[in-house]
Amino acid sequence: GFANLPNQVFRKSVKRGFEFTLMVVGATGLGKSTLINSLFLSSIYEDEKYTNSGTKLPQTVKVQNSTVYLNEGGVSLKLTLVDTPGFGDAINNTKCWKPILEHIDNKFEEYLNAEGHVNRSTVLDNRVHCCLYFISPGHGLKPLDVEFMKQLHEKVNIVPVIGKADTLTPEECIEFKANVMREIEKNDIKIYQFPVEELDEEEEEETQDLQAQLPFAVVGSNTLLDINGKKMRGRMYPWGIAEVENPDHCDFIFLRNLLIRTHMQDLKDVTNNELYENYRCQKLAAVTSVSLDSKIASSNRNPLAQFELEKKDHQERLKNMKAGMEKVMEEKVKEKMNKMEEQKNEMKAKHEQALKHLDKMKKDLDGKKKELADQMKALEDLQLASGVPVNNSTSSLNSTKEKNQSKKNKSTKKLF
Repeated sequence: GFANLPNQVFRKSVKRGFEFTLMVVGATGLGKSTLINSLFLSSIYEDEKYTNSGTKLPQTVKVQNSTVYLNEGGVSLKLTLVDTPGFGDAINNTKCWKPILEHIDNKFEEYLNAEGHVNRSTVLDNRVHCCLYFISPGHGLKPLDVEFMKQLHEKVNIVPVIGKADTLTPEECIEFKANVMREIEKNDIKIYQFPVEELDEEEEEETQDLQAQLPFAVVGSNTLLDINGKKMRGRMYPWGIAEVENPDHCDFIFLRNLLIRTHMQDLKDVTNNELYENYRCQKLAAVTSVSLDSKIASSNRNPLAQFELEKKDHQERLKNMKAGMEKVMEEKVKEKMNKMEEQKNEMKAKHEQALKHLDKMKKDLDGKKKELADQMKALEDLQLASGVPVNNSTSSLNSTKEKNQSKKNKSTKKLF
């Protein structure tokens, strides 16, 4: 009967697989990459070398996506991690959250556009479902922490996390948690709220335990330690061992249960039903904004008056379109005339340059001609001075040319 319906939904969901997008935000050196690898028991982020004094940190915030496909017990999960290297590392961090906010809005916009397509069966959900915000251990929230969460608390589910919690004593950790929650309430910051409805006693008790641990003080490690023949992940110090999966040492187990075991679907539901719906309503309201007074006035008019008003409005639009087209045509004609004028001036300049060049060549030829005439006159004067008649020399040159020509003609005749 229909009691088997949940099994059908389960089989279909398992076959289709699940998708989840997790954003990680925090300053460099808080153990974000190590924690993500520890959460999902995979080398999602490769081991990075420690930065030295010569390593230049990025001065601008970048948003980087990386997708991994995980499988556990036959259930596949497409996990998209959104990293934000450079956040909080610059000297001036004014509006450093802007690229992150734009990324979240862009994913909402992509999903909204995909919903408007004819085929909506293949809509990909790339919206950010959860944001792990890493807080540096200290005495409380920094101004950057407060401003970031206030800017994004209406766009994404924020889960505050204290990184490097092994640097705090248990008493300091408890006091720091209280200070952080007090400042979050004081600044009206909306972090992720655990569901309280439709829960049985066991689930309600578990949810209360998770709520009591906020913000989660975590320690990440991918190193397996052998302690009394038992392998466990942790960090070894001269004074002892910080076990990652020991709830007495850190809140890693609680955070992993929240993200993976108990509240992953609720994070997706809150994103879809509340955060995305608020964004969608704002966008649609901006597109279809029509004043209520104009609606009432149009509904009270008679049809003829409404027709005349629409006709007048249509004529006004045509008039504006005509004026706009005439303006565009006038600008194009003016642009063409200016271009032709420029070409004309350019051709005129080339013509004048060519005339100047010809005049220069003419002057050079006249100078060479005059120089040649002077040389001829000097040669004649020299011949007269030496007693050689000019005509005889000329006739001797001509006779020599005639003899050479006759010899050439005779040789040509002998060939034939």
